[in-house]
Amino acid sequence: MPTIIPIKELKDTAKISKIVQESNEPVFITKNGYGDMVMMNMQLYEQTMQLNQLYTQLALAENDFADGKTVDAFDSLDGIQAKYDL
Repeated sequence: MPTIIPIKELKDTAKISKIVQESNEPVFITKNGYGDMVMMNMQLYEQTMQLNQLYTQLALAENDFADGKTVDAFDSLDGIQAKYDL
């Protein structure tokens, strides 16, 4: 279940820092009952950014494959061997 904290509790920075550090998911901050911001610890942020980069690269690769911009690995190796007399 996500952790949800009203914005007025941000005054106790030590408490909020402890909650964020101990949480393995984002902590949602609300203002007047509506979502306002999200906080997460650095490790979770870095993992999220790495996954985002991976998904972006996978989407690009899938687009290249769909557009026919790829070559079969065995055909590519055969071409390299033939080119360099290996």
